[in-house]
Amino acid sequence: MKSCAVIALVGMALLGGIVAAQEPSRGPDGGTSTHVSGVEVLAIPDKPFSAATSTEWTRTLEDGSTVVTRLEARLARDSRGRVYRENHAFVPAGSDQKSPLYEIHIYDPGARAQIRCKTHALECVVTEYAPVTFLETRPAGAYAKGTRSLARENLGTDVMEGLNVIGTRETITVNAGVMGNAQPIISTRDFWYSEELQTNLAVTRHDPREGTQVIRLSNLSQAEPDAHLFEIPIGYSVRDLRASARHRQGL
Repeated sequence: MKSCAVIALVGMALLGGIVAAQEPSRGPDGGTSTHVSGVEVLAIPDKPFSAATSTEWTRTLEDGSTVVTRLEARLARDSRGRVYRENHAFVPAGSDQKSPLYEIHIYDPGARAQIRCKTHALECVVTEYAPVTFLETRPAGAYAKGTRSLARENLGTDVMEGLNVIGTRETITVNAGVMGNAQPIISTRDFWYSEELQTNLAVTRHDPREGTQVIRLSNLSQAEPDAHLFEIPIGYSVRDLRASARHRQGL
């Protein structure tokens, strides 16, 4: 009787091994990720502000349903042109979840330094930074050897956060075949721009490949931001990768 039980157990183990061996296997996969940029801020002095930023991202699936996510972050610029911004992860819209902070960026035009701090590692990396103090827009019309075209229209004026803003819509058309697309791809971007701050206070991007992204600044203050925002957070280690730092270290 014992021998029958042992044989049965051995048979089950062998069968389990055969089933396990027949399971499909694969190599590693990096997956797909998309970065959604917030409102870009020029590193210009004497136009300080701080604001809360919100981004809502709506994507339409093949079955016609939608996925809507959101995030909230902080954005600031001081009188020296230094810029502070946060990167947060998206969370489901309509939920009570808070979008987690995973990265802080500080741009210092005086020191020509970009500081990127990762919250999970408690580490900041300093790299060279060339300040951007003006935006050179592309002229309307065809570009990229005629494979793409840009149209621009005036959306009028409005008032946001107590500031006058000018609305502009840019429509970009990618010709069929340029990106493997069977039909032309048409995307639009709406900007509501404050001349006083030289910053967009709202941006709406619509692209059939990436859905619709609505970014807005709120609770805007033109008072000088807290100076601590532009310093290395307490408890973080620092790696300075600038050429000047390597030279001082004899590397």
